[in-house]
Amino acid sequence: MADLVIRGALIVDGTGDEPRTADVAVTDGRISAIGEVGEAGDREVDGTGLMLAPGFIDPHTHYDAQLHWDPTASPSNLHGVTTIVGGNCGFTLAPLQPGDGDYVARMMAKVEGMPLEALELGLDWGWESFGDFLDRLDGAMAINAGFLVGHSALRRYVVGADGQREATAEEIEAMAQLLRSSIEAGGMGFSTSLSFTHSDGDGVPVTSRFANRDEVLTLTAVVSEYEGTSLEFVMDGCLNGYTEEEEDYILEMARVGKRPLNWNVLTVDSRKPDEYLHQLEVGARAAEEGHAVVALTMPTLPGMTQSFGTHCGLWLLPGWKHIMGLPLDQKKEYLAQSGVRHLLAELAASETGALSRLTTFARFEIGDTFSEANEGLKGRVVEDIAAERGQDPFDTLVDIVLEDDFQTILWPLPTDDDDASWELRRQVWDGDGAMLGGSDAGAHLDRMLGSNYPTKFLGDTLRGKRLVSVERAVQMMTQVPARLFGLTDRGTIEVGNHADLVLFDPATVDSGPITMRSDLPGDTERLFADAEGIVEVWVNGESTVVDNADTGARSGTLLRAGADTHTSPLV
Repeated sequence: MADLVIRGALIVDGTGDEPRTADVAVTDGRISAIGEVGEAGDREVDGTGLMLAPGFIDPHTHYDAQLHWDPTASPSNLHGVTTIVGGNCGFTLAPLQPGDGDYVARMMAKVEGMPLEALELGLDWGWESFGDFLDRLDGAMAINAGFLVGHSALRRYVVGADGQREATAEEIEAMAQLLRSSIEAGGMGFSTSLSFTHSDGDGVPVTSRFANRDEVLTLTAVVSEYEGTSLEFVMDGCLNGYTEEEEDYILEMARVGKRPLNWNVLTVDSRKPDEYLHQLEVGARAAEEGHAVVALTMPTLPGMTQSFGTHCGLWLLPGWKHIMGLPLDQKKEYLAQSGVRHLLAELAASETGALSRLTTFARFEIGDTFSEANEGLKGRVVEDIAAERGQDPFDTLVDIVLEDDFQTILWPLPTDDDDASWELRRQVWDGDGAMLGGSDAGAHLDRMLGSNYPTKFLGDTLRGKRLVSVERAVQMMTQVPARLFGLTDRGTIEVGNHADLVLFDPATVDSGPITMRSDLPGDTERLFADAEGIVEVWVNGESTVVDNADTGARSGTLLRAGADTHTSPLV
């Protein structure tokens, strides 16, 4: 007798093949039969009118911290995600020198937008090695999770607080040995950040940004020594377009690493078609040499809140950081002056990279407000308010945030939600140079919510823009990332594979509305969205989610390189 039989569902198996109606049996955590299953199941589920897909794989998350207090990785689990990859952008919580927990917590609060209080209360920072860190999670999660080893953690461990310099040859070798031991303990590869956007809790560039090319390539080469590993990076060109020097750097990483290299995140905008096409060229050049350099790109447009009061993307606009970081009273005094406003507007207009989408101030939607003067403005767009007041839109925006002592929540409306941009995205998805991902789930918790992209994309595929077939949409979220990371026996519905499964209603599957909730340690806040139309989720054959609720099962696997992965067929 099978443990579970799901009967009569429309199987979307992850391979891209046309869906077919069949039964699926699960025994001992694996798929044991597909078709007309004659044997009974200890539990039987009627899948009539529903679709059954492999569990979705999110390739770019920052759940490294949250999984310690929330083993479900919510809300990703509700949206059908059964496997995540953490440790991206060079930021991991291990290896960790004793006493460095405070520094790492403040860094993660700054670079990944995790509430500092949640990090202080939710973690005991009692591990040291990467293996110690992984052992804390092994057997205690509701999802499958693998973790890359972060460059900033390696560098902090070896170089210490004096990390704002190039490492010596001896230090580079020590980092290489530490990376080896971390991968041998289960790390799935190596990640790094060379991006101008990443600074620590003291406002200093994160330590990986001080690494020279020899250091990065030495660590990248270590990954080639181990089965089932991969590489991830972010650098300035990921946002602003690659220079020739950056392209050569990426190709060197691919050559010495001999493993798939993914980067975050490709933005496709019909107003700037040359930019994303140029960014994809480095992947095409790598493919000609037999290497894989793959961009991550989102199939949805996650909104990201902005604020004049707390650190966010606006603070990264040219020349804005100094004024935005002033004490409250001084900042209010400055922003009341027309000359300062004019200067900020001019500086913002000089931004030509990815941050330029934050400079369309007229198209900011007002979120929560905190003063009597701003009552009734929530949900309204700045340009409409400005027209009523007979003002310049930027002046209107600054007036509003001043009334709230800069607490106003702002939602920049997407500038690339046009039909032409969506058609270009569809063309990108058809190629081999990009993979769906970039949700940043587990990070930027009060600023953005990308973790709901699987259900939102499915809803759009089935009942919205319908840019691709449902079988292709599912394939892009299952088999494609499974192949890149070399996840053994995952990513498709096949006999013998792990039973990571999602049962959903094609008539209703979608994301629910985004709301704010205070359920992190210390009652700190995060954005959250329930799923709609997700009937049930199984991880390794055990039911983990039913109708938007965690079942309490902790059947997830801690994915370790070589044991749960094999070297990707892409290289």
